Amino acid sequence: MNGGTPVSGETLPGAGDEDADAPDRVVCHVDMDCFYASCERLRHPDLAGEPVVVGMGYESGESIGAVATASYEAREFGVDSAMPISKALELLPRRVDADPDDPDAPDPAETGRYLPVDLDFYEEVAGEVKAVLRDCADTRREVSIDEAYLDVTDRTSWAVAGSGGGTADDGPGDPPPSGAAGPAEARTLAEGYARHVKDRIEREAGVPASVGVAPNMSAAKVASDADKPDGLVVVPPGSVAEFLAPLPTADVHGVGPVTEETLAELGIETAGDLAAADRDRLAEELGERGPELSRRAAGDDDREVTPTGLPKSLSRESALPTTADESTKRETVSALAADVARRARDRGCLYQTIGIKAVEPPFDVNTRARSLPGPVDDPDLVEEVALDLLDEFDETRVRKLGVRVSKLDFAETDQATLGGFDAADAADADGDRAHGGNREARNESGDGGKLTDWVDGPPDRDGDESGSGGNREHRTGDGQASLGDWS
Repeated sequence: MNGGTPVSGETLPGAGDEDADAPDRVVCHVDMDCFYASCERLRHPDLAGEPVVVGMGYESGESIGAVATASYEAREFGVDSAMPISKALELLPRRVDADPDDPDAPDPAETGRYLPVDLDFYEEVAGEVKAVLRDCADTRREVSIDEAYLDVTDRTSWAVAGSGGGTADDGPGDPPPSGAAGPAEARTLAEGYARHVKDRIEREAGVPASVGVAPNMSAAKVASDADKPDGLVVVPPGSVAEFLAPLPTADVHGVGPVTEETLAELGIETAGDLAAADRDRLAEELGERGPELSRRAAGDDDREVTPTGLPKSLSRESALPTTADESTKRETVSALAADVARRARDRGCLYQTIGIKAVEPPFDVNTRARSLPGPVDDPDLVEEVALDLLDEFDETRVRKLGVRVSKLDFAETDQATLGGFDAADAADADGDRAHGGNREARNESGDGGKLTDWVDGPPDRDGDESGSGGNREHRTGDGQASLGDWS
């Protein structure tokens, strides 16, 4: 516990069985608030404070499709994720149907704004969020387009701010910050770092997030949902079981509707009940998951935040003023190219495709890429190709630039020779220009332009009952219908 020991040698609830000299993990669960609706508000500021419904399979003026996400204002009218659009319209009519001259028209104050899903745009914003997370944590697990775990133990600690190294368990300190739920008794360095992550997401990506901080994954996930929207909840070591105990079993990470019903039949209504339940009986009713859920409810979760699978690409992006001149843009791309090449070398991987991204205001995304005859590790070549591709945007106003290497090879193979590189360049360059830029420009190799390629490869799920890493069937942590992983 950051060098501290439990009072009287007792093991504190939620502290686990790890070596007392080992630091407690600091895990952040980042959960974007009504992400699709937040993205729409980013490009349509007039939607701020309005009930917003984003529909999948929905077209303007139609009543077919299903709700992908509903803003908190729309939820006050009973609209929820995965609800048929026809049902949502009964609860919350469209604003365009509110005619002040028609006595039978709905009251404008009881109407909402309906928009179709624009997944390309949401993935672009998600890429900006991902860039922040990548910069703030070396160990990450992306669960979906709007949800991720970060292990930031190497960036911060549970020490109380200004305490000279004591931890949140060492004694009473300042009261928890306004809006923070749970039994935190002092402001910790971990809280400050989580606030830094949260503020950077809103500042750089323009969308709000709720963050939960705890010594394990399941408690951090519950904490992120405890004070939505725009929440920050910190649960220090030794406080996890107390924090979870009064919550309904549905809030325990991994308990879905079917398990919740089974537990209720056993007289188990709260996380505290589940923690204290006979685990042999739980195993009889729920199999191996029963005791595991009981341990999580008691604050015991020793899972590590581990990325799953290897990335498909490595990229780095940087915002810059739209007044940036050619020299500034080239300096930016050179720096990005060096960083991406360094990261590839650090990970021990080769790459076969080198690309850039140029985002024109407001959100027009252009990508260009060139493929080599085979995989290489050559930082100078990354810079050379990236700068060459940038030439097309010398006279273009851009708000962001990015460099990417893809078609990664983690095998121990020899590098390809560069013979034939010029021919490959010419073919790819012609293919790029022929396809234009916005949203989905591709090169001839088929590798260069989908926005999903600009974030490191897709993770798998946690394997919990819901199938989306949490507590509600077919939804992400914020009650948003899932449209695919954050890939």
